[in-house]
Amino acid sequence: MPSSTLFDTAIGRCGVAWTDEGIVAVALPEPSDEAMDDYLASFGAAHGQVDALAADAIDRIVGLLDGRAVDMRSIPLVLDVSEFDASVYTVCSEIPRGSTLTYGDIARRLGHPGAAQAVGGALGRNPVPIIVPCHRVLGAGTEVGGFSAPGGANTKQLILGIEGVPGFGEPTLF
Repeated sequence: MPSSTLFDTAIGRCGVAWTDEGIVAVALPEPSDEAMDDYLASFGAAHGQVDALAADAIDRIVGLLDGRAVDMRSIPLVLDVSEFDASVYTVCSEIPRGSTLTYGDIARRLGHPGAAQAVGGALGRNPVPIIVPCHRVLGAGTEVGGFSAPGGANTKQLILGIEGVPGFGEPTLF
């Protein structure tokens, strides 16, 4: 049975669920701790003692949201997702901090140039946001696109600004 815990970050309280094998889910800030607990419970998780694997993931998430360059790719994941979703998450995980791709870019990299909408669907189901950096994927023409985490596009823009993506988190003249 997965364990879970909540922790504080620069963008608010987050949560993580894990097993001995890897991270199962990440919860971005919800309106309440109870809402985050409910989300993590949907993965079968209950509050537990933080082990070394969870502590490492938490430290990296906190670091990334504090604006530090953090590599998430070595965090072990335990995901119950389709082969297509897994392939989208693999491509997405290779997007460097401070960079973005479009849904269409990912579809083309997967050899399915007409599958931008399917890529968006896969990213909308991403159970481990931040670790799999779905916030780095934009719509055509750098349109922010959707973001299924609480706060939606505003949360996505906030994280992109923290990561230093040009055009996000910068003051405007008007």
